[in-house]
Amino acid sequence: MAASRNASTANTNNGASTAPLRISFAKIKEPLEVPNLLALQTESFDWLLGNAAWKARVEAALDSGQDVPTKSGLEEIFEELSPIEDFSGSMSLTFRDHRFEPPKNSIDECKERDFTFAAPLFVTAEFTNNETGEIKSQTVFMGDFPLMTNKGTFVINGTERVVVSQLVRSPGVYFDS
Repeated sequence: MAASRNASTANTNNGASTAPLRISFAKIKEPLEVPNLLALQTESFDWLLGNAAWKARVEAALDSGQDVPTKSGLEEIFEELSPIEDFSGSMSLTFRDHRFEPPKNSIDECKERDFTFAAPLFVTAEFTNNETGEIKSQTVFMGDFPLMTNKGTFVINGTERVVVSQLVRSPGVYFDS
């Protein structure tokens, strides 16, 4: 095992190094590749939204012969919830074809002005009268959906956060099976 000497050029004075020589007894000469620790968070959020980055990964995986899910998280949620029927079964409401519009503000603007970095979520809602077969379809605004930054964080009220607690305002919807 041979020792290698690397001169540090961080502190130079007229071309001469003032830092001591470093002796490396490492067996591996090249640096190890640092794993992308944020990939799990960002790829999972991409799947939830079904954005272009997730679609590109799915296409690449399908081209290589891998078996991957082809529906995004929101598509699965809307498919699970739909149709919502009244007690008599005469009316039903179905959600499909979600889309996001571009965020109103950039990440930096949200931090400066204490805004939430979010994009408006729109869904096509179909109201069906099961007795007559009449279908009314309309695009509905579902709310502003917080977006994840490239660093795996969310900007909520101007503050960058990794964990976003759920705000409970009301009991919400109860499902019975």
